[in-house]
Amino acid sequence: MEINATYNSFVALGDSFTEGMSDLRPDGSYGGWADALAGRLAARSPGFRYANLAVRGKLIGQIVEEQVGPAATMEADVVTLVGGLNDALRPKVDMVRVRDLLTEAVERLTPACGQLVLMRSPGRNGPVMERFRPRMEELFAHIDALAARHGALVVDLYGAPSLGDPRLWDVDRLHLTAEGHRRVAEAVWQTLGLEPEEDWRTPLPPTARPRWASRRLADARFAKEHLGPWIGRRLTGRSSGDGRAPKRPELLPYAPSVSVRSERP
Repeated sequence: MEINATYNSFVALGDSFTEGMSDLRPDGSYGGWADALAGRLAARSPGFRYANLAVRGKLIGQIVEEQVGPAATMEADVVTLVGGLNDALRPKVDMVRVRDLLTEAVERLTPACGQLVLMRSPGRNGPVMERFRPRMEELFAHIDALAARHGALVVDLYGAPSLGDPRLWDVDRLHLTAEGHRRVAEAVWQTLGLEPEEDWRTPLPPTARPRWASRRLADARFAKEHLGPWIGRRLTGRSSGDGRAPKRPELLPYAPSVSVRSERP
């Protein structure tokens, strides 16, 4: 990559990870790594334009059907595509179909943008991660192959042990905290060939492990507030993103209403 390259437009595609959950702003909206990255790119390029088509809960088929076409017409300098993990985390999934859909997305986006960026998504350390690790690694191996074939960049978040730290994940255990999103923005920034601001892979300082009672209370809260509703949506075929529009559906000049840079803890 060209060091300190100039990018004048950015389009983000994906699901809740790219929408920005759970990086909650004071006004109740979500920020996230893509908004943070857009803010930093805009500071370097007057007239910078940004669109975020990501919607929580979307499967790769929905991303291809609803987001890839509009993104291709925008002809942005940078396009990020993160998808397929929601599929891989389902009890039953056709991984061949997931790989085929990712291939279709990359083949349609590559000629329509200046630089396509893919990701090996992070995962929170724990039993869920271990259960689905083989599927995740199958997905990531395909992403690596697509990137090599089409000249896309890959941000390897999965290969950074620090991002598996539970302290960088929200209470729902599915989405990064503000600090986690800030680190992802820095990782993409550096992958684009821009001057590093910090080492985003640096582990958090060690802390005492929570007591057994506190861990069990957190487990109970997680099951009631997040796991139960998630299972209910799977059983009924619903999604948290049903009927929800993208937060930035058009490629327009970047003008945030609030700061997109999360404060460090």
